This record gives sequence, structure tokens and C-alpha cells, in this order.
Amino acid sequence: MAKVKIEDTGEEFICPPGKDILRGMQALGRKGIPVGCRGGGCGICKVRLLEGKVRTLKMSRAHVTEKDEKSGIFLACRAFPESDIRIKVLGKIMRAFDPTGYAGHKPDKPTNQGGNRRSTPQTEGKT
Repeated sequence: MAKVKIEDTGEEFICPPGKDILRGMQALGRKGIPVGCRGGGCGICKVRLLEGKVRTLKMSRAHVTEKDEKSGIFLACRAFPESDIRIKVLGKIMRAFDPTGYAGHKPDKPTNQGGNRRSTPQTEGKT
């Protein structure tokens, strides 16, 4: 088990073997690293290793370049601590992540899902 310290918040947690840093944090109900897609596609959980050693899985080069990776930058959802580590959060949440795409917004009125159909009031007895 490795201890993870988030420099920005002072948050510390123990990451169980076999869990990536992000899931280790979430499993313990901790906060400190922004959470997005959890699969390496959004880049929200980008961090920099300040101390220690991690093993990383393949990451999207759109979010972490080879140069970034060589300088200790990685995605927390794709990294497994191999020793006690200290990290700095680089990713930022621009808005709340919502997989439905609404980000907490619920329309006041239902959207017209069927195209441009309009209903007209039925009137009785008019010709």
C-alpha cells in the first residue's frame, strides 16, 4: 500500500494495491483530484509527480505529451503508485462533469423531440 499526498490540498490517503490513484482516492471518499471520465480520455485528472514512483498505463497524447510524461506529468486515472508519492494537481474542472451532457441543467419545458410538429387546439362545432 502506498501513501498518496496531494500537495495542493494537503489531503493524504492510502492507495490499495491494484487501484489507480484516482479510484484509490474515490474509494476512501477523499477529494483533491478532479474527477472526469475515469478512463484517460478527458485529461481532467492531470497531475505532476513531485516525489516517489508510479507505473502508468497508456494515456491520450492529446492530454499528456511524451515530453509531459518524461517531466512527471500523468493522468491519475492511468497511474498506480509503486511507492509513497507526492503529487500536484494540474487538471481543472471547467464545469461539473455530467455524463448526460446536462451538467445539472434541467430544461424548464420538454424539448420538441419529434421535429417541427405542432399541435393545434381542437375546436368542437366549428367548420
